[in-house]
Amino acid sequence: MPKKFSIKRVYETPSNEDGYRILIDRLWPRGLTKEKAQVDLWLKDISPSAELRKWFNHEPEKWTEFRKLYKAEISKNKIATQILKDEFKKHQKVTLVYGAKDEEHNDAVVLLEVFGD
Repeated sequence: MPKKFSIKRVYETPSNEDGYRILIDRLWPRGLTKEKAQVDLWLKDISPSAELRKWFNHEPEKWTEFRKLYKAEISKNKIATQILKDEFKKHQKVTLVYGAKDEEHNDAVVLLEVFGD
């Protein structure tokens, strides 16, 4: 049985296996058109706060603390969390897409930990 929820870099070529694509970054990915991104929903409100994103700065040594702080933000973010849960219920397959170069240390990985099946 295929996983209902996955993550993928928005710069990778979209595929039918992605299903419903949700961009989870606060900022639109640099150099990418809406046509190339093939995003069904841009849920910027689920992304880390600007302060947390700037503090983390994709520095792996801050990863453990970032995960803790971001999970705390997610738990307080009732509206965006509910939107995300509703999309999971509506669609057979949902792929959260993100722009970060680091595929192991980014907000999508944390969302997969929190919401993954």
